[in-house]
Amino acid sequence: MLRISKKLMFAIEAVLDIAYNAGDETVQSGEITRRQGIPKRYLEQVLQQLVREGVLAGVRGPRGGYRLARERRRITLGEIVRVVRAMELSSDPVEDPAGSDLGHRVVRPLWAELQESCMAKLDGTTIEDLCLRARNAGVACEARDKIDFSI
Repeated sequence: MLRISKKLMFAIEAVLDIAYNAGDETVQSGEITRRQGIPKRYLEQVLQQLVREGVLAGVRGPRGGYRLARERRRITLGEIVRVVRAMELSSDPVEDPAGSDLGHRVVRPLWAELQESCMAKLDGTTIEDLCLRARNAGVACEARDKIDFSI
């Protein structure tokens, strides 16, 4: 089974929270922690990296916080996955030179195909898509009047 790390899950939830609950407004990390229950130790680190990679924009000052750096229909889950994976220290076992002939010729190529297929699906899924899913699922939104669901 493919697994998602806590850091990656929290990163996706944080970006989605900003898009869904804030619209064009800035969101402070404490608001995301309150709404999503994401531990601050994970959140700040990942938010700062998402700012460095151009997914989010950081706004300084007393009314500062985070906002999307681009329209939510232009931010994909694949992009967020790549940012977080680059932060994580563990290496991909598929790329490990050690292993058997069966592993290198059969198992690893299969796993690489699965990863490629999964990333293609993530690259085709935008934050806008997730906002629409949240709306259709009846997820409460703190800023319903600020959100524009038009495409």
